[in-house]
Amino acid sequence: MRGASPDEIEVALGQLWEHAAASIPPWLPMHFVPGLALVYGVAARFRASRRGRHNIYLISLDFSDRRGNPQGIYVGMTTYDPAQRFDQHRAGIRAAGSVLKRGRELLSGPVLHLQRIGRADAVRIERELAGAFEDAGFVVEGGH
Repeated sequence: MRGASPDEIEVALGQLWEHAAASIPPWLPMHFVPGLALVYGVAARFRASRRGRHNIYLISLDFSDRRGNPQGIYVGMTTYDPAQRFDQHRAGIRAAGSVLKRGRELLSGPVLHLQRIGRADAVRIERELAGAFEDAGFVVEGGH
């Protein structure tokens, strides 16, 4: 799919999901995510020192109608399963406005190594990861 337009990639991903949904791993994005390789690269730089109950999660945000840079990402921390927390955001339960309005997809692949970590590590990583994404040129929400 190198060189294909985002619309062509969306069509191909739709066909893939239609025919092979049962065999596709949950961490694989369902939509085209600009800069996904960069997201993986930035997230890979972070490590936790302790195991615990907290999870770092990322949500792709769509700013294409509002800002010059359509790449947006929400960085969050939770004790819930990240997919469950994303569903809560979309349902308006303790939801960040940016996710409720612009949340497109949970990006669990880049942060699989940042699951079940200690609270102190999670607080630090959430903040530093948000800063790293801003430095990489993403519009960032969350990451308190």
